[in-house]
Amino acid sequence: MKFTIKKSDIVDVLAKVQGLTGRRSSLAVTECIRMKGSDTSVQLTATDLETCFEGKLAALVETPGTIAISARKLYEISREFPSSDILIDETDNRWINISNQKVHYHLIGMNADDFPEAPFFEEIDFFELQTSVFKKMIDKSIMIGGIGEDKKPHINGVLFERLTDQSPCRIRMVSTDGSRLSTFEMACAQGAQVPSGPNVLIPKKGLHEVSKFLGGSGVVRIGIQESYFVIKNDTETLAIRMLEGQYPQYAEIVFRTEGNTIRIEKEHFHSMLKRMSILCTDNYRAAIFTFNDGTLTINATNPDIGESKEDMAIAYEGEKIEAAFNPKFFIEAINSMDDPFVLLNIVSDHKPCLIQGDEDKSYLSAIMPMRI
Repeated sequence: MKFTIKKSDIVDVLAKVQGLTGRRSSLAVTECIRMKGSDTSVQLTATDLETCFEGKLAALVETPGTIAISARKLYEISREFPSSDILIDETDNRWINISNQKVHYHLIGMNADDFPEAPFFEEIDFFELQTSVFKKMIDKSIMIGGIGEDKKPHINGVLFERLTDQSPCRIRMVSTDGSRLSTFEMACAQGAQVPSGPNVLIPKKGLHEVSKFLGGSGVVRIGIQESYFVIKNDTETLAIRMLEGQYPQYAEIVFRTEGNTIRIEKEHFHSMLKRMSILCTDNYRAAIFTFNDGTLTINATNPDIGESKEDMAIAYEGEKIEAAFNPKFFIEAINSMDDPFVLLNIVSDHKPCLIQGDEDKSYLSAIMPMRI
């Protein structure tokens, strides 16, 4: 195999796949990127056995063929390569030359036949979403951690729902780490043809890779077939093996009508939370939130450091409620909101506090109280 490819093109793709090829799997060859050259293009494939990437780049192919080469080393070489064109040439025994007139690398490749085959999709029903909004949905969903291998499926994954009974239809993503839960909804374009189907559970680490590939404009096509969640644009495809398991019933938490709703100026509240979180550590994460007689008081106590307290006037006339929360969860939720005012909904010291924008209701966070 022998071909010449643009440095800018291949560096961009290789940068995106480092998360896949750098993840350990049961096959050493998954540290490589497979490159298959034919006609006027090169097809690139990378996988960690759970998420698979395929892309196509224009190239001057002199000799068709297939190679598998370390994605990390090829990325480092390409990134620092001194010319805009890179010649890649396979010789005997899977040795691969990467060169121009002045620079020459001689690297050992791996057997491309050992590379896992990418999943094949036939007659899949794709629907389109705005790329920028879908990326925002993903980023806000994976912000809530929980990617450890010993976690339950609903902790490791994000619930993806298609609300096709609404007009226009909507997409909702739900994420939790056990201590908090977030929902993000977006309306599809009027008249968009979104196929109905069951809710699916997508691994957070797979969505993390998707976020790297999404640009800031245009549309992205999404399809769900059998056990794969598929994202596609003009030249690239990502297929994520979905998780199995039931997602907890969350509707009663986020769609409740009870409780006291309080409108708070976001920046003021955000600054207060940052000050009150200074004394919070891994061992002492909680602060006491007291809602009483038109005042919110936050008190943080850390026996290893000291204590802090701050009051804020709020429009609250209900009974006194005193509950412990992690203030950093509120900070992260507020950072995801653009409205100048936020709404808090508090019921009691044993039910989650809800927070969302005053006008933009697309994003909501439910934060569980802590036991102290």
